[in-house]
Amino acid sequence: QVQLLESGGGLVQPGGSLRLSCAASGSIFSINAMGWYRQAPGKERELVAVMPSSGSTNYADSVKGRFTISRDNAKNTVYLQMNSLKPEDTAVYYCNGHIQPYALGPHRYYWGQGTQVTVSS
Repeated sequence: QVQLLESGGGLVQPGGSLRLSCAASGSIFSINAMGWYRQAPGKERELVAVMPSSGSTNYADSVKGRFTISRDNAKNTVYLQMNSLKPEDTAVYYCNGHIQPYALGPHRYYWGQGTQVTVSS
């Protein structure tokens, strides 16, 4: 079984910063992309940022210049540094990984349970 566990959410004032972490554990042979999505109340889940194992990182236009995604491949962990937070960033943030659980097996997408980020004064 593969598990993704997020941490780092919370309440922050507008203009503040938060750092989210997501650690993948369990049966992992290899990981392609890891990324972050978010879902605000009444809205669909949307991509925030994704970082492939190679190639360029992709960000939503709404977070470019404010959010930075990074990975520690040795720890199977992805981070999301969020600066200059705005009330419209309020959402549940989900970690996503494209993971191959065992050799010769297919890659599959796995999701974390989500962590709440609330930006409010």
